Amino acid sequence: MDYAFFAMVSRLRWIDRWALMRNSDNENLSEHSLEVAMLAHALALIGNKKFDKKLNPEKAALFGLYHDVSEILTGDMPTPVKYFNPAIANAYKDIEKTACEKLLTLLPDYLKESYSEVMMPDDAFSYEKKLVKAADKLSAYIKCINEKKAGNSEFSSAEAATLKSLKAMELEEVEVFLQDFMPSYSKTLDEIQVW
Repeated sequence: MDYAFFAMVSRLRWIDRWALMRNSDNENLSEHSLEVAMLAHALALIGNKKFDKKLNPEKAALFGLYHDVSEILTGDMPTPVKYFNPAIANAYKDIEKTACEKLLTLLPDYLKESYSEVMMPDDAFSYEKKLVKAADKLSAYIKCINEKKAGNSEFSSAEAATLKSLKAMELEEVEVFLQDFMPSYSKTLDEIQVW
């Protein structure tokens, strides 16, 4: 049998993000998903190590890897459009769910349940899902900082809005990350050189 799931997932690299913005450095969904996975993993570890939570960092990372997989079929919807009003946001969630269900049909039966749990996690991991949403926003914030570092003022408003959104999440893991790790993103390579 010929199953196309992984061939489709590999197409994440062809979906560009920030389509409405002038980018000095283009970013695709594959790159973004890797960054979100690493950030979600870090946030869960921060929760465990600093706040004695019982989170699953590996699940958070896995959810992060697959958090935008539906966009292989839907494309990357610009945030202002996606969340313009509740009706559009809800309709888009339904579209994303349908896209994930379609992608699951590209797997053999013995893998469908496992990937369904990763692509559409249940509420048992609701806090890890929150951390993935926070990691997604952190990734956007990092993108804004990098664009501004490159002299691209196009991302100034997005940077302010994304930081406000991150703060509004009121997640202590995010506050620690912003305090302990975010300042380095504004530095040059020479300033953070480890050799």
